[in-house]
Order: sequence, then C-alpha cells, then structure tokens
Amino acid sequence: MIVDRNQLSCAEFQAQLPELIGSGENAAIHPHIQSCELCRALLADLETIAEAARQLFPIVEPPDKLWEQIESAIRQERAVHEGC
Repeated sequence: MIVDRNQLSCAEFQAQLPELIGSGENAAIHPHIQSCELCRALLADLETIAEAARQLFPIVEPPDKLWEQIESAIRQERAVHEGC
C-alpha cells in the first residue's frame, strides 16, 4: 500500500516520526509538518529536548595516548598468560 505523504493523519505521521528522524531526513520539510501546526510544535519540542540531551553529554575526545595505553595493557596481559 502506498501512503500519500501529504494525506497523513497526525497519528500516522507521529508513528513515522522516529524513523524519519533516525534516517537523517529533514523532518521539517515533510509535507505533513508544512500543514500541521500541532506536529510542527511536537517536532520543535523534540528538537529542543535532543539539543538539551546533547549538552548534558558532550562529545569528549579521548586522549591521544589512549590507544597506546590499551595496546600496552593487552601486551602485558598476554605476557602474563603466556608465562603461566
């Protein structure tokens, strides 16, 4: 069954919203959003919540020497087990 994106009910659109957002598609240009104030407000609220969540857990780059430390620990662990 082909669904006309212009004729979705709010419930149908909202059921598709997680997949739409997850796909990376710009949900703000979806035809339903263009014509529905309620769903536009919902999308704006979700974007605000997502931005607040990103600020709670900022992306932290690991130290440059982290991989070297991991490799060293693995080598040490292997040496211990090989010596048994």
